Order: sequence, then structure tokens, then C-alpha cells
Amino acid sequence: MQKTPSNRIVIIDALRGFALGGVALVHMTEQYIASAPTDNLMEITNSTFDSILSGVITFFIIGKFFALFSILFGLSFFIQMDSAAKRGENFGGRFLWRVFLLFIIGYAHQIFYKGDILTIYALLAPFLIPFYKMKNNWILLVAGVFLISIPRFISYAILGTESAFGFPSFMDFNNEINVAYIETLKEGSLLDVFSANAGQGMLQKMDFQIGFIARFYLTFGYFLIGLWLGKIGLFQKARENISKVKKWLIRAIIFFIIALLITAGFFATSPQPVDFNSWLHVLGINAYDWSNIGLTAIILCSFILIFMKRRGEKFLSFFAPYGRMALTNYVLQSIIGTSILFGWGLGYLGKLQTSYLFLMAIALITIQTLVSKLWLAHFRYGPLEWLWRSATLGKIQPFKK
Repeated sequence: MQKTPSNRIVIIDALRGFALGGVALVHMTEQYIASAPTDNLMEITNSTFDSILSGVITFFIIGKFFALFSILFGLSFFIQMDSAAKRGENFGGRFLWRVFLLFIIGYAHQIFYKGDILTIYALLAPFLIPFYKMKNNWILLVAGVFLISIPRFISYAILGTESAFGFPSFMDFNNEINVAYIETLKEGSLLDVFSANAGQGMLQKMDFQIGFIARFYLTFGYFLIGLWLGKIGLFQKARENISKVKKWLIRAIIFFIIALLITAGFFATSPQPVDFNSWLHVLGINAYDWSNIGLTAIILCSFILIFMKRRGEKFLSFFAPYGRMALTNYVLQSIIGTSILFGWGLGYLGKLQTSYLFLMAIALITIQTLVSKLWLAHFRYGPLEWLWRSATLGKIQPFKK
């Protein structure tokens, strides 16, 4: 498997960049609100094409590329722990310090964009440490518990669709708090946005994570899948695992189709309209999450198989620099996106059709990838990657090549 001079596995960087690109597409087309859109958010009307494009993004991208990104976080954890173990070191304590620093970076990102995922990763990451030496079957079993969303059932039984922190139900898009938040994004100053996201925004995000949506539990399940993929050496020995990946792809396709049929069955037989006040609605959204898992596996397996082809590797390696600087690019794309859309910047929130937002996201991904390639020709790390690494190790790391 091709490696960079720094011994990085190119396919992992390329997949991380590819996943980050999907995340950027979702965030930009959702206009970085990280909240339920109010009825009066859009000042313009989307065309039929825009509606179709939104449907395609929802079906093929939302929930899938975040999953890939999370899987790769679990894989990175394994690589760091394994590399340290081979040097005779215990990286556990250093890893805890590393994720504490990630939380600080994530919180700085949070005040720009309420949908920040770094703080969530940092809160979950310490729980990965006991799994590093666990047998693979047990890792998969625990991952399965989280991925079939057993915690969601517990949360729903206790809270229903209500908030754990006293906010209005997430089903009430036009509640007073949400309307005021959208207004802050549209008309508020940079300090107003910072203030809204620093406290209330963080609590609302945690509501989304631990409540009915259950993203918190799914994320940890994906972490464990990434850890397991590292332990079996999938990417380290990708060419040797081609036949295995082909079998996984077939199974993933079958699983995806079955999950979609189950989803359709639950929602077709559930009370209408869908307001998530019925257990059938809960089972339906759970089955839809299974379809997301299936499609994520399809995308992952397809990426690996395409990358194993000469032309495929040449094309997909385009994303490798973007992935090597994923932390810097993730934070920077949020700052750029919010500066274009929010009132403290250019103020285009609600004024651009989905197709324009989609094209803007493609342009941003392309420019960031090209800039990353140019940057890495002269520097060892992206700016935030260098800062994070230096702070983790407690000494200034070499920056220029």
C-alpha cells in the first residue's frame, strides 16, 4: 500500500478527505444553522431541481459521511495506540491529554458553528481506551449495541421527544427559542453568535446528541468499528483484503435494501402524520439509521475497491492533502461558510438556492484541497495539526520541511 515519506497510509488520508468533503457539502447546503429550519428561514423559493438535489444529498450524504469521518477517528486512535505500543510506550495518558486539547479546539469552533463535532469526539474518545486490548468479537458486539440504537429506546422511553435540558421539543421547529436563534444568525453581530453558541447552543447540541436523535451513541459505535478495522489491518493490508471487501460490499448492499424495506414498512403502518409520538415512528427512524449504516459500508467498500485500481488511486488521491489537514480544513470551512451566510458576514442566510450552496461547497472543497497540497509541499503539518501535535507532546514540533 502506497505511503507518504512520513509513513502515512495514503488511502486513509484520501478517505478522510473524501469524508470531510461530504461533511462540507451537508453543512453548506444546510446553511450552517445546525438547527431545525424555521418556516420563514428561506427568503427565496427553491426550484424543483433544488428540491431533487436536497433529496439526493439527504439520501446519499447526510448521516453517511459523518459516519465515515467517525470510523476514521476510531482508526486513528488504534494507529496512535499501536504505534506507541510498538515503541514500548503506553499512549493512554497522552491520548487523554490529546482529546482534552481537541475539546478546546472544538469549543473554539463551536462558537462559530453550533454543529461542531470535535467536542463530541473529545467527550467520547476517553471511553475508547479500555477497548484497545479487547478481543475483536467483543468490540463488534458492543459496537452493535450502539449501532442498533438500544440507547435511543431507553432515551425515548424516559423523555419521548422532549428535551433533556428544558428546551422545547425538537419537533417544534417554530418555537420561540429556535426562531430567536435563527434571527441571531441572520441579523446578529459576531459576538451575538458567539454568545448564543457558547452556552445555549452547546446545550442544544447535547440535546440532539443524547436525546431521541441518538447521534452520541451512533458516533461511539462508529468509533469502535474504526478501532476494529485497525485491529484487523484492513487499510494497512488493503490489497490483501480485496476479496474480503468484495464480500462485505455484497452483504452491505443486501443489508441496505432490507433496512430500507423495513423503514418503509414501519412508516407505512404508523400513525400519520409522523410526529414521533408512536413507537412505530421510533422503530422506523431506527431502521432508517440501519440503512445509513448499510450505505456507509457500501461507500467505504466501494472507495477501497476503486482506490485499488490504478486510475482510481490517481483520482481519489486528490483528496489526500485535504485529509492530511482535516482538522484545519474542518474548522476553516466553517469559518468561511458562516462568514458568507451569517449576518456578521455577507448575510446570505436564506437567500441562496440549494444548487448555489452546493456549487459553493464544491468550490470550497476544491480550493481547500489545492491549497492543502501546496501547503504540505512546504510544511510538515497543517497549522492546527501542528499546534495540536506540539501541545500533545509538550514541545514545539518541526514545522517547515
